[in-house]
Amino acid sequence: MAKTISPLQKARAAYKPKLPKALAAHGSAMKAAKGGVTESVADQKEIKALFPNTYGLPVVTFEDPAEGKPSAIKAGVILSGGQAPGGHNVIAGLYDGLKKINSGSELFGFLGGPSGLIDNKYVKFDDKFMDEYRNTGGFDIIGSGRTKLETEEQFDTVIKNCKALGITALVVIGGDDSNTNACMLAEYCARKNSGILVVGCPKTIDGDLKNEWIEASFGFDTATKVYGELIGNILRDANSAKKYWHFVKLMGRSASHIGLECAFKTHPNITLISEEIAAKKTTLLEIVNNIAAIVKKRAEAGKDFGVVLVPEGLIEFVPEMKALISHLNDMLSHTPEIDTLDGDDQKIGFIVGRLSSASAETSSAFSCLPKSIQRQLLDDRDPHGNVQVSRIDTEKLLIEMVDTVLGEWKAKGEFKGKFTTVSHFFGYEGRCAAPSNFDADYCYSLGYTASSLLADGLTGYLSSIRNLTKPADQWIAGGIPLTMMMNLERRHGMDKPVIRKALVELDGKPFKEFAANRDTWAMEDDYQYPGPIQYFGPSEVCDVTTATIQIERS
Repeated sequence: MAKTISPLQKARAAYKPKLPKALAAHGSAMKAAKGGVTESVADQKEIKALFPNTYGLPVVTFEDPAEGKPSAIKAGVILSGGQAPGGHNVIAGLYDGLKKINSGSELFGFLGGPSGLIDNKYVKFDDKFMDEYRNTGGFDIIGSGRTKLETEEQFDTVIKNCKALGITALVVIGGDDSNTNACMLAEYCARKNSGILVVGCPKTIDGDLKNEWIEASFGFDTATKVYGELIGNILRDANSAKKYWHFVKLMGRSASHIGLECAFKTHPNITLISEEIAAKKTTLLEIVNNIAAIVKKRAEAGKDFGVVLVPEGLIEFVPEMKALISHLNDMLSHTPEIDTLDGDDQKIGFIVGRLSSASAETSSAFSCLPKSIQRQLLDDRDPHGNVQVSRIDTEKLLIEMVDTVLGEWKAKGEFKGKFTTVSHFFGYEGRCAAPSNFDADYCYSLGYTASSLLADGLTGYLSSIRNLTKPADQWIAGGIPLTMMMNLERRHGMDKPVIRKALVELDGKPFKEFAANRDTWAMEDDYQYPGPIQYFGPSEVCDVTTATIQIERS
């Protein structure tokens, strides 16, 4: 049976993504202009020793056409990690770029992410298959997965499977962890003289894979536009009903880029930034009291309503909660007998007793939590026994604690308003949306550029498109060495090379702009309603990039 598609899908299938001028003019067979020697973001001596074959490579930019007719390329591609809007267009750009280089080029898609490379499960792309997925959301074209490629045994299997298919190049589409694995695979393939090139493309809706050369990770624009529409709708509802406080948890466990961007888009009353809380060592009770103070102040102005944005990973940035989670992870892994206890009260009492003898700070932190959150900390664990922080209902935790504080103030006659709440979690709603025009263009350009990197024989690179605040034809295509983004971090008791996550910079322009406006947004109902993603209309409405990039590059 033929697939049925909506009118929007049909219209989006006809959309032709825009390319940087150099790529549009010359195709993807480009000559790379190379800069000087580069170094890692930190731990230079150690990273150089770990990556002797791919360290110090130059940043490259594509400006001029290549000389002669390039040879055909057999390449493989994987989608790795969580979904992000635009992944299909990265593959489309890569496919078209390879065919433009040489019509005899071939592209294989490995199924289910990195595990497909190891298990040798794949499809071969052709025009008909590729055309079904252009400008669509999701990763369903070949699927994704979270298998890590990090052992020599895995690398040897990848090389063996690629050679059996005649594949000489791999493109890894993923976030910081996935491209860390790509960097390690590129180094291993170079050390073994395998003849296999490895390049990456920067993906994550969290926005934490960025630097001077990678201005944005793909999918961030689309996801924040989806969340912006939902938050805008809630703001309008709050301002209409005038009786609810909405607490909205947003995806982004390690960084608050999504919350910051959504704040610029919608101007909610309160936006929590995890990085600021960590820097100021703000306690959970201080966060709660600060929210309660704004609720009280708005109530005194006759406004028993508002909207609070909460980053998904907030709990891990609160000092005493971070210590508590660390203690719990260690304690739960060494006390399996807790699972034999009957009922929540026994389990909670068991933990309180153990924490009290170990740390007064963590014991106090645990005791001040609502029982529902205490239960979640103890019951919701991963296969290794660790607390699954991303599943903690942080928005509900804040609601309960703010309600308690306001109740105490009301008993003293210090609060006379009402505090009626609604909680939300916006995450999966944004990961597979049809890409915005910006992400459709950006992703297609990233894939096209990846094919140029392969045609130039480059390995250990991340596809880079810069100058993103300008129209697409003024974007700059190139690549940066993956080792430039590496540093050493402590993982499972060992120092490991990983790509450094880009957190919200408190001395950066976007946070300063937010900080200059938040007091006004707290009290004034300066709500903005960005509406749904605009695919059709004037360029200043449809093609504009995120507010964060515009402020950063202003």
